Amino acid sequence: MPYVGFGLHFVIALYFAVHAVRSGQDRYWLMVLFMFPLLGSVVYAVAIWLPAARHDPRGRKLVRGVRAKLDPHRELRQAQDAFDGSASTSNRLRLADALLEAGRAGDAVEHFHASLRGIHSDDADIQVRLAQALLESGQAGAARELLDAVIQRNPDFRSEHGHLVYARAVDAEGNRAKAREEFETLVGYSTSYEVKAAYAEALHGWGEHARAVELCGEALTQARRLPGYSRKLNAGAIDRIKRVSALLAKAR
Repeated sequence: MPYVGFGLHFVIALYFAVHAVRSGQDRYWLMVLFMFPLLGSVVYAVAIWLPAARHDPRGRKLVRGVRAKLDPHRELRQAQDAFDGSASTSNRLRLADALLEAGRAGDAVEHFHASLRGIHSDDADIQVRLAQALLESGQAGAARELLDAVIQRNPDFRSEHGHLVYARAVDAEGNRAKAREEFETLVGYSTSYEVKAAYAEALHGWGEHARAVELCGEALTQARRLPGYSRKLNAGAIDRIKRVSALLAKAR
């Protein structure tokens, strides 16, 4: 049994080591993780992994997804209670995220806008979340203009989620050529099934079935090779790709 425990500690440490390399953390974390697998993993999780997950759209989505299955209205209810108790920027952002997730994008826009003040007045992450809320509330032009301004002010800023929102906004505006360019760039560097699903849906809507079939085939082949936990994490996007693939099969 001690050997099993040690093996598990090592696997966890290896996972965090991969995260450290991919996220550009200082290399001393690798030494800490492998010299002290258990303690090092706990320290890394608290100091690096959990804070990063809170600011990463996929990390926020995973946490919200688990909570939503247990209690669909729990996060919105708690976010509203927290904001009513203290109208801090962090509580306002939590409420805005919860509103967006609940399908109340118009209400989320108001709170994201209100969060862009003081030291957060030019926060690129908040502006990306605002752009998504604008897009989901039917304001594609405003979303695209906001993201153009973000890049102009922060030329080194990189956000895969923001890039996806931009591609979808351009598509919603009817600029198919520009949307195709943005989506092709996205799928060229992103491993996100959310990106693949959005592009597959766009291609199907445009009637570009050959490229859609190619994209869906590649994505579903890759999905079959995913470990179980990854398939669960990406289940929603994979299901969307399967639906597009089924529609394409019927159209042949």
